Amino acid sequence: MDVGRTADSPESNPTAPGTAVVSDPARAATLFEQSVAIMAQLRAPGGCPWDREQSFDSIRKYTLEEAYEVFDAIERRDFPHLAEELGDLLLQVLFYAEMAANEGHFTIADVLDHLNRKLIRRHPHVFGEEASRAAGNQANVDAAVEGSSVAVLRNWEDIKAAEKGPGTISRQEGSQLPSRLDSVQRAMPALAEAAKLGSKAAKSGFDWTNWRDLLPKLVEETSELEAEVSSEDPARKPAVEAELGDLLFTVVNLGRHLGVDAEMALRGCNLRFRQRFHEMELASERPLEELSATELEALWAGAKQKLSRLPGKKG
Repeated sequence: MDVGRTADSPESNPTAPGTAVVSDPARAATLFEQSVAIMAQLRAPGGCPWDREQSFDSIRKYTLEEAYEVFDAIERRDFPHLAEELGDLLLQVLFYAEMAANEGHFTIADVLDHLNRKLIRRHPHVFGEEASRAAGNQANVDAAVEGSSVAVLRNWEDIKAAEKGPGTISRQEGSQLPSRLDSVQRAMPALAEAAKLGSKAAKSGFDWTNWRDLLPKLVEETSELEAEVSSEDPARKPAVEAELGDLLFTVVNLGRHLGVDAEMALRGCNLRFRQRFHEMELASERPLEELSATELEALWAGAKQKLSRLPGKKG
């Protein structure tokens, strides 16, 4: 395939916001084929030296970066930027698949086959029970969901559980017996993992009855952290880290009880901090590092008050 051409198709015409865009599977297939060919050429002998040097370990950090850039574009509703960021994220998929093919593990076609079969077998209400079975569904579910998203999710979980089969739950390292928490993957941000662990444990009755019950726990964990920090012994750093982790875990579970996602809460806090700090920089006639603690606190208070008066802003 000639990777230099543009899939014999012009750019999509700009569409007014809110106007549905009709998908063109044929054009998408052609462009995807072109992307696969480009990636193969980059990794081939005579291709890009940098791309040829990369390994699974060397590019994995970029996967997280690209995923968060997609997340950021979605939050800002920056759809032109989102289209570009989704392309960068897709590049990671193509890169991993090409490296896997180079090492004889699998190809991008295997990735797509796994994805397509999973979508079909987990949606018997869309593709039919026969197609779902043919795609590997071993669960007995009711395909007549009658427009209920709750029924869809219930079927999804049943089909997913059947895919794993008995005795296939991943176990914690060194453990001989499976745990119901083994289904919570480690491959996620720590705040999200903490929330899922708390939610999974709650189904066994191991949970706080009310969100107010967590407030004394916060005080307890804060006191334990203070006690470890007060020792001022460098050898106590692991203990300090452990106590800080306990405090964070408690805060995450408080958010769970309040119906607040800890990751979203922290992202919102980070944004407010950025805005307030920038207001401090704008309001100060001198560099912030030249100001006293009292002056900095006054600027912070002024920034909070100013931002709280702006439409759509929270001080």
